[in-house]
Amino acid sequence: MTKILIIGGGVIGLMTARELAEAGAEVTLVEMGSTGKESSWAGGGILSPLYPWRYRGAVTALAGWSQRAYPAFCQALFEETGVDPEYNPSGLMILDPDAPDLALRWADTEQAAMEPLDQAAIAEKEPGLAVETEGALWMPEIAQIRNPRLTKALHASIGKRIELHEREEVLDLLVEAGRVRGAKTTAGRIEADHVIVCTGAWTAQLLEKLGRKPNIHPVRGQMILFFAKPGQIRHLSLYRERYVIPRKDGRVLIGSTLEEAGFEKRTTAEAKEELYRVATEMFPLLKRTPIEDHWAGLRPGSPSGIPYIGPYPEVEGLYVNAGHFRNGLVTGPASARLIADLVLARPPILPPSAYALDSPRP
Repeated sequence: MTKILIIGGGVIGLMTARELAEAGAEVTLVEMGSTGKESSWAGGGILSPLYPWRYRGAVTALAGWSQRAYPAFCQALFEETGVDPEYNPSGLMILDPDAPDLALRWADTEQAAMEPLDQAAIAEKEPGLAVETEGALWMPEIAQIRNPRLTKALHASIGKRIELHEREEVLDLLVEAGRVRGAKTTAGRIEADHVIVCTGAWTAQLLEKLGRKPNIHPVRGQMILFFAKPGQIRHLSLYRERYVIPRKDGRVLIGSTLEEAGFEKRTTAEAKEELYRVATEMFPLLKRTPIEDHWAGLRPGSPSGIPYIGPYPEVEGLYVNAGHFRNGLVTGPASARLIADLVLARPPILPPSAYALDSPRP
């Protein structure tokens, strides 16, 4: 049986572990903290790239494959584990489309449901919205996921199928004669035939010792959470790079900032004030709603947001699945399937060249 070591227990690592375990591989996953507690937990869970027509085809392809897979994927997780990831096709309203004609052409090409809304239609969908706009774009098929529940379900799914090491840091990759042999951790040595690095914003740090590192760096994002009532806000809304996410239980998330702050994950009063101002300008009803939480996470930024998915050059058996920037959740299922295809020498679901480590990124 093929022994595969996955380094990193975020949503990408967890999905990759599940994909490989289902294919019959012997999988070990090592996570330096607790699974799903970094950017996978901190994100909003919108299952679409923001302003999706702005992205390169490589991102669109991963997102489209994953969007089609998500309903059955979440249902299977729920039935298997009893943990509901709360897949919710609540629809996305884009209130400031910078190029509506371009967006509609993109939707037609990609066969994505999108339609323009006038002010009356906007008011009908979101009576509490106070944004003045000449029109919006409505994407009725865009869904959201409760990302902490998704990672909890994934953890439960793989718990009995793989060997899981939490709170164990990888210190070095073991490479002999041009081939990976496993990894050295704070608890010892783990042998493997293949190693997949799924360490998000920390990926470049781990790989730079080998002489070549992907262009991945941390980008901090902050969010706030309102303790609102169910039904006050109905749909996902996007306005001036900020999004509003209503959960089924009424809670409302507002995010997210984009900050070059290195690996500093602390929250700031300035970001909290800015997010609160945007939220209450969009939905004045939130002025009467208490803020329940405020947090920050580190996204794995990469050029054009195109992740690195594929073999590491010059080291046989070593692979990378990282650098998804803001789209790890929406591209996760396709990324996991693609890297599993490559490791197991199966026909790939998508042409892998666009995601190679040595592929040029605009």
